[in-house]
Amino acid sequence: MDRVISVVGHIALDYIVDVEKIAGLNESSPVNDYEEYPGGGAANIAVAIAKLGGKSQLISPVGMDFSSSGYEKLLKEACVDLSRLYSIEDLKLSKAFIFTDREDNQTTYFYWGASSKFKELEPEPADFVHLATADCVYNAKIAQIAGFVSFDPGQDLVTYSKEKLETILAHTDILFANKHEIRRVSEMTGKAFSELRAMIDVIVVTYDSEGSKIYTGNDEWAIPVVSVKAVDPTGAGDAYRAGFLLAYTRGYSLPTCGKIGSTVASFTVQTRGCQTGLPTWEEMRSRYEASFGKLEAES
Repeated sequence: MDRVISVVGHIALDYIVDVEKIAGLNESSPVNDYEEYPGGGAANIAVAIAKLGGKSQLISPVGMDFSSSGYEKLLKEACVDLSRLYSIEDLKLSKAFIFTDREDNQTTYFYWGASSKFKELEPEPADFVHLATADCVYNAKIAQIAGFVSFDPGQDLVTYSKEKLETILAHTDILFANKHEIRRVSEMTGKAFSELRAMIDVIVVTYDSEGSKIYTGNDEWAIPVVSVKAVDPTGAGDAYRAGFLLAYTRGYSLPTCGKIGSTVASFTVQTRGCQTGLPTWEEMRSRYEASFGKLEAES
């Protein structure tokens, strides 16, 4: 029986806009094309877990346009548990506006919308929680009452106070970060990476095209990327974490969790949109075994 993975963070609509160039102050630039996709880090992870056959639950505020936008229907069809959503009547869903030019330069604007109410909400306990990019106040509250905590501060790390970050880390069992974020965590807490390793059971650091590294105790493993023709890297990190966490709750070894995460991520980058190309467990298994050899049995 799979463990329910409760994912805290944003449910957002992503607007991916192709422009001739990134406009400067008081400038305009032609839009070549744009697409709307379901997104938000927490929703991306929850949908990926469900598509893989796991049990996921979203903990997030949603705005008055949640149903009319079609997003509620998509999440229900994906079999994501929506019983712990907070309905915020006077605000809209969070939205990300991502502008990319011909040289792949990118600028993003994020409308917090309903997610801005996170800090005012009081969480209930949860068994296994993944804290995706979200409000540090809420994350600190739920980290203290959850049975197991996985934490990914992501790009919202810049909004964290030292106090809230240290509170969350003190209750964190798995920490996910990219190479820039792990340096920032060290700077904010004043702790060297060796000290972070001593206090957190598992640390996973991603290095873009160089893959990822998993650290636990005195052990570490380098996990390569699964090479595919990439179309859009957006959402690869969320897919990696979804695969890793589901594998972890199913009792796979840490190196295998990383390889499963890497395999799931490889599907996401092949299509535009964070939730578009997500694999089933069998599709993941087939590509995993072509890349890494036979998948070990669950423990």
